[in-house]
Amino acid sequence: MSFLRRKTAGEAVFDAVNNVMMLIICFLTLYPIWYVLVHSFNDGADAMQGGIFWVPRVFSLDNYRAVFASSGIMTAMGVTVAKTLIGTVVHVFFTAMVAYAYSRKELIGRRFYMIVGTITLFFGGGLIPTYLLIRDLGLLDSFWVYIIPAMFSFFDLIIFVSFFRELPDALEEAAKMDGANDFKIFHSIVLPCSMPVVATIALFHGVYQWNDYFTGMIYINDTNLQPIQTFLYRVVAQSSSNQMMAAVPGLAAQTVTSQSIKLATMVVTTLPIVLAYPFLQKYFVKGLMIGSIKG
Repeated sequence: MSFLRRKTAGEAVFDAVNNVMMLIICFLTLYPIWYVLVHSFNDGADAMQGGIFWVPRVFSLDNYRAVFASSGIMTAMGVTVAKTLIGTVVHVFFTAMVAYAYSRKELIGRRFYMIVGTITLFFGGGLIPTYLLIRDLGLLDSFWVYIIPAMFSFFDLIIFVSFFRELPDALEEAAKMDGANDFKIFHSIVLPCSMPVVATIALFHGVYQWNDYFTGMIYINDTNLQPIQTFLYRVVAQSSSNQMMAAVPGLAAQTVTSQSIKLATMVVTTLPIVLAYPFLQKYFVKGLMIGSIKG
């Protein structure tokens, strides 16, 4: 009994230490986000004096007024929303459709296709060949450069295939007996039964589309087609208030600095994804469990 009591005390100590470590990890993870949020709501000139850690010392909305005073950021936000919504829907549907074909046992050469697709996960053509391909396809300075090259991902296909193989064969057999073709089965039966993995891939690709700045920086010269993340990249790349004044008109130099504009822009670009995540969390957790439990 004494041994059991000592073991129980040891477990209690371990649990206490584990809880403290988890709190420390949560703090180290969340505090940088809180730091950015606090400084974005603080007067820019006052923030340059330092010493702000928990709450704004001089509360101000001038940073956000300056951000939204620029017509460029609103145009960039519209491009980002459009490419995120359209790109995610097209990517999920196209990748799921190809994955459904891969999951069929009667597909001839399925193993060969899987090997070829897996090779593409480790080897790519590089930036220059990709740029030349995009140019030859006529996608430079085109909105579709955000959509067409990102329509398919073999990594996402593997996740879809793993889920589709777990669906009962009786569903498809019953549908075929009713005269449904393969596309009808995929559209009306397979996709509605696959909402966990669909939501997971949609979240993955939606976050990618929202955060992607590289595509707009490399393939887009038209400022009206550049996404918000490319706009943010240019804001962060500017080092002086004079450059910021030229990039974002209407700034109040007495209360707004380049650093405060950067932080406010980060909050504006991050907030929509943070707000959308709770609505997809339950599907996201289910999707991550795909293939982890057997039997």
